[in-house]
Amino acid sequence: MSNFRFKALEIAQSRQALAVAAPTERVGDFFGSNTFNSEVMRTLLSPEAYLKVTEAISTNGQIDRTIADEVAGAMKSWATSKGATHYTHWFQPLTGETAEKHDAFFDITMEGKAVEKFKGSALVQQEPDASSFPNGGLRNTFEARGYTGWDPSSPAFLMDNGAGGKTLCIPSVFISYTGEALDYKTPLLKALNALDKAATAVCQYFDRNITKVTPTLGPEQEYFVVDRALFYARPDLVLAGRTVFGHSPARGQQLEDHYFGSIPPRINAFMVDFEFESMKLGMPVRTRHNEVAPGQFEVAPTFEEVNLAVDHNALLMDLMEKVSEKHNLKVLFHEKPFAGVNGSGKHNNWSMGTNTGVNLLAPSTKPKESLRFLTFLVNVVKAVHDNADLLRATIASAGNEHRLGANEAPPAIVSVFLGESLTQALNDLETKSEVTVNKGDNVYYKLGLNRIPSLMRDNTDRNRTSPFAFTGNKFEFRAVGSAANSASTMTVLNAIVADQLNAFKSDLDARLAKGEKKELAIVDILKEYYANTKRILFEGNGYSDEWVEEAARRGLSNIKSSPEALGVFVQPESLALFERTGVMNHAEVESRYEIELEKYIKNVQIESRVMGDLAMNHVVSTALKYQNKLAETARNLVDLGMNAEAGPIKDILREISTRVIAIKRSVESMVDARKKANNVTDTTERAKLYSTEVKDHFDIIRYEVDKLEEVVDDEDWPLVKYRELLFVK
Repeated sequence: MSNFRFKALEIAQSRQALAVAAPTERVGDFFGSNTFNSEVMRTLLSPEAYLKVTEAISTNGQIDRTIADEVAGAMKSWATSKGATHYTHWFQPLTGETAEKHDAFFDITMEGKAVEKFKGSALVQQEPDASSFPNGGLRNTFEARGYTGWDPSSPAFLMDNGAGGKTLCIPSVFISYTGEALDYKTPLLKALNALDKAATAVCQYFDRNITKVTPTLGPEQEYFVVDRALFYARPDLVLAGRTVFGHSPARGQQLEDHYFGSIPPRINAFMVDFEFESMKLGMPVRTRHNEVAPGQFEVAPTFEEVNLAVDHNALLMDLMEKVSEKHNLKVLFHEKPFAGVNGSGKHNNWSMGTNTGVNLLAPSTKPKESLRFLTFLVNVVKAVHDNADLLRATIASAGNEHRLGANEAPPAIVSVFLGESLTQALNDLETKSEVTVNKGDNVYYKLGLNRIPSLMRDNTDRNRTSPFAFTGNKFEFRAVGSAANSASTMTVLNAIVADQLNAFKSDLDARLAKGEKKELAIVDILKEYYANTKRILFEGNGYSDEWVEEAARRGLSNIKSSPEALGVFVQPESLALFERTGVMNHAEVESRYEIELEKYIKNVQIESRVMGDLAMNHVVSTALKYQNKLAETARNLVDLGMNAEAGPIKDILREISTRVIAIKRSVESMVDARKKANNVTDTTERAKLYSTEVKDHFDIIRYEVDKLEEVVDDEDWPLVKYRELLFVK
């Protein structure tokens, strides 16, 4: 047992859960303590400056430079008092990771003395080099610089460097020298602004007191956790984020005993630790539990404004990775790190709230409120129906491609689930012009146990197999991948709903101009919308083959490959929508398409190279050594006249030879396919070749390698096995 695998197992098995102490007994004493939030600003800023900053945040207004100087001074004072030595504009480039460039809080005078310095100009804007970030053709070689700009709507925060110092992180947008967005945040902010204007205009038909609509988001984050030593003993996990080989263990998730089970001690300590750190940063994480697959878990926050929720999710993922290192663990955000068990998603729970405290997607039994609810519900359904392919494009990635369509994730077909009650309400609207939303009477379960309090059944349905499901007072987009930045999906979702609400307002105003009564005109429009879009509604099992056939009969798209899905971004209809809503110009959309294709190509390319290396340098070489041992044993038996006894060993020798030859030939074919793809200059065509001709070899090679894992002596097998990776205690 001298190989690296067993050394890693020995280390992993010796680990114990770390003790984690709460900062204080009450969460309220430390929640947001590391954020430059509204309460801190009220204390440190003048009343005039505080009012201007908060007004700018609520009205999407601009903060002038004089106020920025005062805010910068307050930020520096607050941050340095808490041990900060540097500051950075924290932004989200299109790499999929967060980025930061740290600058010290001091400057050198002409006399050579160090003085603390942080002006408003440094707060408002920084100039990182944009040349190494994905730009999709937006950046010329002589225009390498980029600019980050402070987003005051997302509070600045302190990040512990882990080496005794802290850095003040300032959430920021990131743009090119020529002014185009190079990040996720800028288009998202524009989409949120577009939805606010469109939804507020529609709300005015029902309530003049509504002057602002704020989209909200609660992203449930699924992830796997493995021991750190075992992680580094798997080169594919290190380089590709997923295991390209691995035979299914005798016990996986089939007993369903992991889901909501007792959280393993080491994992629980890690969860408690990152939750404490999250709360200090103002992130309202509330839920933790085991997920379905062994080694899989989930964390979920309270709903927040979409921009803040997206920032917090990106920060949370970064924080989880840092805290896991302290616990000798590694977090895996890849959508499908292990074959044969459930993959991980990031369920985006989305809704819209008004400044008057109304959730626009909350059903009501009052006629006026019911009509308003149905107005927003039907418009959301129509937006998804008319732009289903574009919404599908937002979840396209190399990682999510492994997950979508499997038996634990929504299919690539975009459908909407409303539940029996709401579907009936819309059918009544269409056939009878009745505007009623029956929330139903409370129904209680009869358990026959008097000591148990009465349990009430939720009258809203829930369909875990639907990619876009209504869940009581919000929609849950379940198809987003766990490693994704939710900004991409949220940008498109808010943009398409804003565009649809603008179309609804135009349709309604045209009818009102003809003298039609408002309520009747609204009902007629909703009836027409519903009749034209109800084919996207599906109440059944989205995992079933029958649904795939039914969806085809309905004319719904089933875009399975990421390159094909991403192509929807640059279709004329998509470009026109982004331009109409002011979210992105043509160059920005086209650059994102180019970037996403390049990311897809690089991810598949890395997986292919890792697969070839492991197959030939680890698996085949090990199999041949083991074959030599068996051959020696077989020869010895034959020499002793035990030909019959040598027969089974010869069968194993033949199997190893057959599988080794198949692996070698498939790897060579895969390399040839990769070379062919790399020689293609057109990015779209190269991505398609990687999606088909290169990826087509993956399952073939994996099958042969996983079969060898069953044959080769356990003590000789070089790769940490699934049974060892998945059951962390």
